Amino acid sequence: MESRSGTRSEDGWLILSTETHFANAHLKVVDVEMRTPANPKPRSWTIVHRKAAVVIAPMTRDGKLVLIRQERLPIREQIWEMPAGQIDDDVGGIADPGHSPPHPTIEAVALRELREETGWELAEDGQLIPLGHYFTSPGFTDERGYFFLARPVQAGTAGHAHDASESILDCRSFSPGELSRMIRENEIRDANTLSICARLIGGGYLTLAPNASP
Repeated sequence: MESRSGTRSEDGWLILSTETHFANAHLKVVDVEMRTPANPKPRSWTIVHRKAAVVIAPMTRDGKLVLIRQERLPIREQIWEMPAGQIDDDVGGIADPGHSPPHPTIEAVALRELREETGWELAEDGQLIPLGHYFTSPGFTDERGYFFLARPVQAGTAGHAHDASESILDCRSFSPGELSRMIRENEIRDANTLSICARLIGGGYLTLAPNASP
C-alpha cells in the first residue's frame, strides 16, 4: 500500500492526498481526497485508473459492420461487440490517461486491434475516421475509449492474430437492420458497442431504423 500527500491543482480540482491500494500493468486502485470546483469541502473517493483504449467500428463497402463474439470472464457470458483494445502506457496509459486528441500512434493501435481481433483490415482506399472519445464508467474510473470508424474494410490475407489472453469465438459482418434488432433485443449490451453506435448515428455514418429488417 502506497500513500502520497500533496496538493495538485488542475482547473479547480485540488487533490489533497492519494493512497494506492493495488496496481498492475493494466490498472491502479487509489483512494483520493480532493476539493472540487463546486464543493470546497474535501471529498474522499476510490478511483480506478485504467489505460485508455481504442474502439473500432469496421464498416464494409456495402455498409455492414464487423463484430466479434468474445467470451467475457467478469460477466460469464459470450457477447457480440466491436473490436477494441488498450493503448500502451507510452501513448495514453495509466500515468497519462489520454487527455490529448488522438494522434498517429493511437491510430496505429486502432489498425492493429482491427487486424488482430477480426482478421479484417482497412482497404487501400479506406479511411480511419476519429470520432472522439467517451468515458466508460466515470463514477469510479477515468478510463476513456477513443472511437474510430474504419471504412471500407476487407478480409485480410493473414487472418486474425488473437492475443493469448483473449477468447474470441467468432467474427461476422452485420447489416444495419441486424444490428438494430440485436440492440433492440438486448443481444448487444456492452458500453463500447452501444456508445460507438450512438456516435456513428449522431455523425450521420449509420442509420438504425427502429423496426428495420435485416
